[in-house]
Amino acid sequence: MFKPLHNYVLLSRIEEENKTAGGIIIPDNAREKPSRGRVVATGAGTYSGDKLIPLTVQVGDTVLFAKWASSANEVKIDGTDYVLIKETDILGILE
Repeated sequence: MFKPLHNYVLLSRIEEENKTAGGIIIPDNAREKPSRGRVVATGAGTYSGDKLIPLTVQVGDTVLFAKWASSANEVKIDGTDYVLIKETDILGILE
């Protein structure tokens, strides 16, 4: 498995519904990439001086992240697509 370093988080995208509230089906090529994901792995955190500040998100959390995050990298690991992103580009945890 892959273990991110520092404040990076590995996410698997959660696909959005392909139908609008009115029942219109959105074709695959017109859909935006979803900005929801499930945390698959996290780094240890960041250092402030000698102190390690752990990440807020945990494996299994469902999160909302910035669509155009500058730190987001699409990666493929063992044939599966993931997003590698800094925790600061995660907007919140969905409960």
